[in-house]
Amino acid sequence: MIWLSEKIEFPPYELATDDGLLALGGDLSVERLVYAYQHGIFPWFNEGEPIVWYSPWERMVLFPEEVKISKSMKQVLKKGGFTVTENKAFDDVIFNCRHINRFDQLGTWITDEMEDAYINLHDKGYAKSIEVWVDDKLVAGLYGVDLGNGVFCGESMFSKVSNMSKVAFIHLAQKGGYKLIDCQVYNDHLASLGAREIPREEFLRLL
Repeated sequence: MIWLSEKIEFPPYELATDDGLLALGGDLSVERLVYAYQHGIFPWFNEGEPIVWYSPWERMVLFPEEVKISKSMKQVLKKGGFTVTENKAFDDVIFNCRHINRFDQLGTWITDEMEDAYINLHDKGYAKSIEVWVDDKLVAGLYGVDLGNGVFCGESMFSKVSNMSKVAFIHLAQKGGYKLIDCQVYNDHLASLGAREIPREEFLRLL
């Protein structure tokens, strides 16, 4: 396994393991994170571990025109009763993504270091949040990296009210103006919304 030096560079993506692990170490500076996302690489690690960088062989993505909205979800959107904003409460969104109870997971991968790093990215204009409000209370949201290349690299989402994270995701797909939404790795929830896996080479061509 390759350990990163202080120099901002990564090994060739062909050296990634079968599960996409590419390198260890380095830091979460704005410069390294921007370079990583520009090359289809993202960090993913738990508290107490070294920084782990991934470049999966298969990339879970959503082409916005392929977003799937179920009949029940169309009714939720039609009924309304919520407000969607962008970049109004980035810090609160990442805080909730970190601390929300997730019954299918043992814990969160959003460490103190990760939280600070993405808030810093946001402050520098490289990260974005979508918020959903009901009665002026933040009930759902998502955040990710936007490098201005037409690709939104999603990081995490949360919801305190049923279906509201889907509202945020559908808003991103329909109103974000992106050619592609990067969802990183497969999960059933995103697949139900129209996301699918594509080869890494195809993903890199779209960056």
